[in-house]
Amino acid sequence: MIERGETVPSVGIKLVNASGVSETTSDAVLGAGTVVFFAVPGAFTPTCHVNHLPGFLANAHKLRAAGVDRIVCASVNDAHVMKAWADASNAINDIEFIADGNADLARALGLAKDLSANGMGTRFSRSAMIVRDGVVADVFVEDAPGVSASGAPAILMALETAKV
Repeated sequence: MIERGETVPSVGIKLVNASGVSETTSDAVLGAGTVVFFAVPGAFTPTCHVNHLPGFLANAHKLRAAGVDRIVCASVNDAHVMKAWADASNAINDIEFIADGNADLARALGLAKDLSANGMGTRFSRSAMIVRDGVVADVFVEDAPGVSASGAPAILMALETAKV
């Protein structure tokens, strides 16, 4: 698993944002400024759709006030699903989305999780990171179902603690 002080890997991804869908690399998206990156097992899945994404959307202004330049959500879904989720959640203007359809980024970060027993294949572990100029400042990975360590309140607390 990627650790504090390591540089984010360069992996081909599709970026979904207010400008549309584009092909780019993970280091291009996560490599400049202060980025809050959070990863979910699946777009539209219950916990991701009802708890994880909405927390970041509701706190986007607080995250920006704390010095965050970019909020990015990733999932092992294709770009069409990520675009539909961004639109359905009204998040497209506040959060950018990485479609990691083949789980290449999830694997490169060491955050891939085998959910084949649930019919979901390889997915991201529910997690979040604070990345500063391409270097991981903090990593938060859930060790139980639900959203606590990787949710927006925990990230805001970590950002505030880092200021002290």
